[in-house]
Amino acid sequence: MNEKKGKSPITKTAFSQKIGTKAARKRQSQRHVSRTIWNGLGMMGLVGWSVAIPTLLGTALGIWLDNRYPSEHSWTLALLVAGLVIGCANAWHWLAKEGREIHEQETDDDE
Repeated sequence: MNEKKGKSPITKTAFSQKIGTKAARKRQSQRHVSRTIWNGLGMMGLVGWSVAIPTLLGTALGIWLDNRYPSEHSWTLALLVAGLVIGCANAWHWLAKEGREIHEQETDDDE
């Protein structure tokens, strides 16, 4: 009479695993309190500036060269593109580094 209808040991095991997974996630998030929305926004800002600064520097240098040494080709356009490529490579570097660090932390936490 104390048996619950419709509840099998398999269901209890799946339920226990689900609760265990949620508890593990909660413990992990409590250990990594520094990862907040502000941290994510700061990373987006870092990526944005790492693209914008080389692009603006390339453009400024290009304008200066076009004013000093006029030619049939635009230094401004060429150096703007070069700055953009350098900035994108820089952003890719930062994002790859953060991705590796997150992956390493996850594997360390799983062990």
